[in-house]
Amino acid sequence: MIFIITGTQKFQFNRLLKGIDILNKKNKISHEIFAQIGHSTYLPNTYNFVKFLSDNEFRDIMFKADLIITHGGSAAITTALKFNKKVLAIPRLRMYKEHVDDHQIEIVNKLKQQGLIETITDVKDMESMLKNINHSTFNKFKSNTDVFIKSIEYDINIL
Repeated sequence: MIFIITGTQKFQFNRLLKGIDILNKKNKISHEIFAQIGHSTYLPNTYNFVKFLSDNEFRDIMFKADLIITHGGSAAITTALKFNKKVLAIPRLRMYKEHVDDHQIEIVNKLKQQGLIETITDVKDMESMLKNINHSTFNKFKSNTDVFIKSIEYDINIL
């Protein structure tokens, strides 16, 4: 199963949800798909979704999922990594009014550099990424929140 997470902040992530719908309509995705769509206004046509899940429901679905497709929020990504899931992160972008700035690009790029996740910024690249991600290997995530946060803060501050 693919679990799509768009976050809980008051921003839409319609671009991601539409992209998945398009691929699914073309039979380019062979897995069951479930999404937590948050404040998105686009309602998927080809897969199941809810606006929000309880913490227990979220953990249950995360546990069952083979792949997590998520926005570039650090909480969503680290939760998936703690569950030892493969993660494809797509940062929310300011130009699409998905967030107030583009800080998620920095987060996902840092995690990709560490060999923990895969990332794309354009949903048009999702089809090829989904074909290849099953063959990808990732570094094991070690939860060390303080070091992790300091590492990201350092990288953001030097940019």
